[in-house]
Amino acid sequence: MKTLTDFALHAVLLAMLGGCASVGPDYIRPELAVSENWANAQEKPAAAQDLSQWWQQFHDPLLTDLVEQALLASPDLRSAQAKLREARARRGLAGANQFPTIGASISESRSKSSAETGSGLTRELYSAGFDASWEVDIFGGTRRGVEAAEADLQASEEDLRDTRVSLVAEVGSNYMDLRTGERRLAIAEANLAAQAEIYDLTRWRQQAGLVSQLDEAQALTALEQTRAALPSLRTAISESRNRLAILLGRAPGELDARLTTNTATPVAPGAVSTGIPADTLRQRPDVRAAERRLAAQTARLGEAEAARYPSFKLSGSLGLESLTLGSLAGSSAATHSLLAGITAPIFDAGRIRSNIAVQDALLEQSRIGYQAAVLTALEEVENALAGLANTRQRQAQLARATDSARSTLEIARNRYATGLADFQAVLDSQRTLLTLEDQLATGTGETSNTQIRLYKALGGGWTNDSASGAPITTTQHSDTP
Repeated sequence: MKTLTDFALHAVLLAMLGGCASVGPDYIRPELAVSENWANAQEKPAAAQDLSQWWQQFHDPLLTDLVEQALLASPDLRSAQAKLREARARRGLAGANQFPTIGASISESRSKSSAETGSGLTRELYSAGFDASWEVDIFGGTRRGVEAAEADLQASEEDLRDTRVSLVAEVGSNYMDLRTGERRLAIAEANLAAQAEIYDLTRWRQQAGLVSQLDEAQALTALEQTRAALPSLRTAISESRNRLAILLGRAPGELDARLTTNTATPVAPGAVSTGIPADTLRQRPDVRAAERRLAAQTARLGEAEAARYPSFKLSGSLGLESLTLGSLAGSSAATHSLLAGITAPIFDAGRIRSNIAVQDALLEQSRIGYQAAVLTALEEVENALAGLANTRQRQAQLARATDSARSTLEIARNRYATGLADFQAVLDSQRTLLTLEDQLATGTGETSNTQIRLYKALGGGWTNDSASGAPITTTQHSDTP
């Protein structure tokens, strides 16, 4: 008749020979039907260009330097790196559960019995040995836990990449905001100087009796209105500088000396080869992370289902035991033991069943989260493509309108100086030019920011050299019947 130990050993052998099948669903990467091209693309689909260092396409050395410093010192990036180290450690913990636990011990004990009840002699006992225990993963619960931890690790790697993508995009966007704010401030100050000249001219003409006090009052109103806009522009510039400092892990104000160059807003480069939508889904770290979390949760469901089955445990010890230290190394001092145990759930008030239901619901949430990540990625690219085309068109129209307004103001000023036009024409032309110049500067920055949003939406800002996540599986369908 076989003993329980023999049965457990046979179970271990069967598990090894049987390929260690695991209970629960095996993960199958979902296939997503995506379009063959972008709805808002201005050109035919072409191979996606390398966007790992898209900021260099703006040809601004300071922007490049700021991005590189942010990638070295950003608090957000360092936090994501710490989370990745945590995920690696958790993967190690999960993997360790697959192997036996072995410990060593050595002890000495001394006891003396009572002379009234015993011999009254002192007795010494020396022992040394190794203890081992192992829970045999017959039904794959531990292996599912390792699968989940491995997928979590890969998701953390993608989170780190996504943090990098977001970081460089935010640095670029704030840099564009800074240069846009400086340009708007320069325009306002130039207009302020021009309005001051017109005000002096109007005051002189009023003193000479050539115009009424109304013209002087209107000129002063326009002058003070422009001057009142300067503080808010300076505040926006200061906020952009401070935000850039924080993104680089610096205290507010530390970068002010480097950022006061007051250069022009970098012009957005030409068309971007976006590739096909499937390329974007493979490139986007947030989509890759969502897919890995779906894989992790699938494994956790199997881990929960494994709790419904019996568990097999083996434990044993091998050691030496002697009454004297000198005889501890003798062959007669050897001891050993082997213990096998089987435990199976009989009644737990539905805990295991409820946990399986919880994990199954979490799996559905992960599946929906993955689908949402895909849809969000597609939406962001489409919005950026449409926005870029429209902002470029608007910028070109504003440039033509600004040139015309500048000529109109010059004509109005000359006619007013010679008395051929009233001051209202000058005032209207001046306000129109200021508005258009401000809108043109804002539009230039908006175009560059939209370009940055497109780079981010396409997943630009990281390299694939260390990618460990599995590629996204997609199926393409045509939008045309």
